[in-house]
Amino acid sequence: MVAVAGPTGSGKSGLALAIAETFGGEVVNCDSLQVYRYFDIGTAKLPLEDRRGIPHHLMDVANPDELFTAGEYARLARAAIAGISDRGRLPVIAGGTGFYLRALLDGLFEGPERDQPLRDRLASREARRTGSLHRLLRRFDPESAAKIHANDTPKVTRALEVCLVTRRPVSQMYREGRDALRGYRTLKIGLAPDRDLLYETLDARCAAMFRGGLVDEVKGILAMGYAANCKPFESHGYKQAVQLLNGELSLKDAVFYAQRNTRNYAKRQMTWFRKEAGMVWIKGFGEGAERGALEMVRNFLGG
Repeated sequence: MVAVAGPTGSGKSGLALAIAETFGGEVVNCDSLQVYRYFDIGTAKLPLEDRRGIPHHLMDVANPDELFTAGEYARLARAAIAGISDRGRLPVIAGGTGFYLRALLDGLFEGPERDQPLRDRLASREARRTGSLHRLLRRFDPESAAKIHANDTPKVTRALEVCLVTRRPVSQMYREGRDALRGYRTLKIGLAPDRDLLYETLDARCAAMFRGGLVDEVKGILAMGYAANCKPFESHGYKQAVQLLNGELSLKDAVFYAQRNTRNYAKRQMTWFRKEAGMVWIKGFGEGAERGALEMVRNFLGG
């Protein structure tokens, strides 16, 4: 199996396509937004006509108002990978959601089901006193609190939920209960383009998304009856498009904040992937990076 990772805008989709085309593979999406139907322009989802007839899995598998977790991703991705292997083809994982990739390869612990009343109480506590949930997590599970940013409320909430329901630190359960993927050798390729060039590319792409119909796409999704507080609307570009439609931002400001937030997201992605064990890095964009990656895959498949 081959996994192509890296920051947004680094060329993962194109490289995965080239690998699949060259070595008889199929692509498995590893982007937490591309799993949602109707969210196409702002997620840079590869159009069907540009996929060169190569099957792409785990795209458009969830409605915007559905909860889609890393555990669900791992379950579906493992099933897709098994099917690809059964057909004698090469699974090629492609995407920038590091937590999904880790869930797929290393597994996740079997935590308790969501306790919505408890979550509601925790949300109310956080609303009254910002940062209180992270302080509470530091008391119950200092190890997890050290790894989760205080502003990452969803992850803090889940960690606290597990601690309170099981009466055990989530960090301890995580170490004991992971079910790693078996039966595969995995080549993990990380794309590391020059930062300044990447930021220029991201700025241009964000602006092009707004020119290319992002706001109309958002209008269409809202017209289907999906609420503006659905999770995918929280992402860069879509959030600003909603604010633009609500009169909270001008077009100029919407593009500016989408660009800024996307650059910051790319930086966080690089920080995550640099900690990923076994990642082999390739610098640059385009054909140069592609040639190096294809040679790397050829050597890997040759043993």
